[in-house]
Amino acid sequence: MARLFKHYQKEIVPALKRDLGLKNVMQVPRIQKVVVNVGIGKRTKEADHLKKVTALLERITGQKPSPRPSRISIAGFKMREGMVVGARVTIRGPRMYDFLERLTAVVFPRIRDFRGISVKGFDGRGNYSWGMTEVNAFPEATPEDIELGQPFEITVATSALTNVAGERLLRALGFPFNDTLIK
Repeated sequence: MARLFKHYQKEIVPALKRDLGLKNVMQVPRIQKVVVNVGIGKRTKEADHLKKVTALLERITGQKPSPRPSRISIAGFKMREGMVVGARVTIRGPRMYDFLERLTAVVFPRIRDFRGISVKGFDGRGNYSWGMTEVNAFPEATPEDIELGQPFEITVATSALTNVAGERLLRALGFPFNDTLIK
């Protein structure tokens, strides 16, 4: 079992229950899933680019990504309905905690001039999203992957009802925020 999950159960849950003034342990916010999404943008016509991006996403997350087709046709972008425009991976369970542990312990410290992630990525319901442009911070990335220059988005879905509860949960899990929602 992931060390982060054990840390969550033994130390974070009692602390959050006390800090948020919750009566039941089931009310304590928890992470439900992590979604990693990548769009290939202008390079939709290049089949090998999509293969390289999905292979990188698979190495980073440990799961095979599902292709994301476009829902509508847009003539200005030369995009047709059903054309694959990206890939997405939804991570749950032990792999999710392993991914988050790698993210906070390995990836964030490897980003050059890293000053923390912004608290502006909360959606009002305790979920947090941000974009990763530094693909080379992941240890699974190769020099060829860095040449792709393909940023991706990461969303952490929590059971928190407010942004403040979500921020406290993620901060307790080791997310290095550069500011706080509570002044």
